[in-house]
Amino acid sequence: MINNRVDINALASYNNNSNILNKIKGSKIQNNQLSTSDNNKEVDAELMEACKTFETYFVEQVLKEMRLSIPKATESSDRYSYFEDLLYKEYATAITNQGELGLSQQLYESMKRNYNIND
Repeated sequence: MINNRVDINALASYNNNSNILNKIKGSKIQNNQLSTSDNNKEVDAELMEACKTFETYFVEQVLKEMRLSIPKATESSDRYSYFEDLLYKEYATAITNQGELGLSQQLYESMKRNYNIND
């Protein structure tokens, strides 16, 4: 059975060097600092931005793992590797911005449900 609850700490255990999870952890939502005076649009925008950032990071990691399945040329250098990383980051950003994957939207809706954020 799939659990619809998103556990930020479990996500953090996968990659402690990620700024994405720090962004989610530092948000007003995670720190339970929401009050009736907070602007819902601001909170929604912050949450959606964090979810999109996570989706971009996730897609980037998938692309890098896929690349490992292809044999590298013996001539590859560190400079090529650096630009290859930038290319995968741009691919991931483009995929996320198209919105067809939908991971960020599902994560956003799940977190809104879990933290009782109403529209």
